Amino acid sequence: MSDKEVKNSESQEKPDQDGDAKPAENGETEEKPVEQPPKEMRAVVLTSFGGLKYVKVQNKPEPTLAEGEVLIRVKACGLNFQDLMVRQGAIDAPSKTPFILGLECAGDIEQVGEGVEDFQVGDRVVALPECRAWAELVAVPAKYVYKIPDGLSYTDAAAITMNYVVAYILVFELGNITPGKKVLLHSAGGGVGQAVVQLCKTITDVKIFGVASKGKHEMLKDSIDHLLERGSDYIGEVRKVAPEGVDVVLDCISGDECNRGYNLLRPMGKYILFGSSNIVTGETKSFFSTAKAFQWWQVDKISPIKLFCENKNLGGFNLRHLLYQQNGSAYVKEIVNKVLDLWRQNKIKPTIDSTWALEDIPEAMQKLHDRKNIGKIILDPAMEPKPKPATPIKEGKKKGGSIDKEDKKKEEEQVNGVAEEKPESKEGEAKENNSS
Repeated sequence: MSDKEVKNSESQEKPDQDGDAKPAENGETEEKPVEQPPKEMRAVVLTSFGGLKYVKVQNKPEPTLAEGEVLIRVKACGLNFQDLMVRQGAIDAPSKTPFILGLECAGDIEQVGEGVEDFQVGDRVVALPECRAWAELVAVPAKYVYKIPDGLSYTDAAAITMNYVVAYILVFELGNITPGKKVLLHSAGGGVGQAVVQLCKTITDVKIFGVASKGKHEMLKDSIDHLLERGSDYIGEVRKVAPEGVDVVLDCISGDECNRGYNLLRPMGKYILFGSSNIVTGETKSFFSTAKAFQWWQVDKISPIKLFCENKNLGGFNLRHLLYQQNGSAYVKEIVNKVLDLWRQNKIKPTIDSTWALEDIPEAMQKLHDRKNIGKIILDPAMEPKPKPATPIKEGKKKGGSIDKEDKKKEEEQVNGVAEEKPESKEGEAKENNSS
């Protein structure tokens, strides 16, 4: 091949300096491959710590798998009180905003990452990721994922896992509740509260004193032995039924309830703190509410010597710390299996309060904040959001306390389809006269 032929062939194959291919001799242009944009999904995103206005449904890139993770197509999500604390930034070491909310979800495995042996594509699972659960897809380390038994719906799986794991540990592991014991339970109408009630019913002759808002008493009266009104001084009511006190106090409120609970314990009794919902008093976090929740200056100081003399026990439980900070995933997996076994035996059934679309998450959060739920609140990514009311049209702008007539006239003309012609300025008229 001659030098001229070689140069001609190179000119057909060599692209221009700007990256575009040169046209070949037949006149056709070699097209440069177009990069496909990343696939997106819907997710509930916290854009900044604070109120409900910072919780938004946005399109986000689909997650990619890391080693040891599985990709889950989410069918149902659980809403927990801790999600309200996360939103406000009222937890230790919160993630940097923006990030996807949610600590609990159920769905189907779509992909399996390298090194994962216990799961395969198509498995029905429930997961407890450290945030990112409220989305159409989520990548979760396999150690926080659990298989769902046949017959258990995604909704019930999302309602059972976190609430009943906490309840099981409180009742059987830490509380060691045995036949004939008396239990004081705060937030008895909530998701964990209802789980505790059901688990206690599997033990012979356990009496429950349940603290709940007055509006919930009618719905709770058949499952709880003695109902107490939230916010009242219920100590006297408990003493009338149990003069010697109670055996176990399960407190998710904190604050001054610590003193009340400890003082109600009989010898060999146990007080267990598993939450601090008093920290969420308003829509946003405040220093006062945080301090009030823990109010160390009002809580009686209890020394080991006092516990020794009074034969009482203090305990605490934080599932988030156990899972993500204290390497407790293997222990939690054992508890999940025990809880699911109880479901198979028809000994427990989750109480579902309501189900919401992702777009309606502010309303769902508000309901939980107001303590109006009985049982678990669920989010469904496939659910259609509620229709929003139309924004009313303003009749006119107010200036100085009165309606501006000129603006009102313009709005009326726009409605009637009349366009007002603006008169030309004197300067424009002079130019027109000079040109003519």
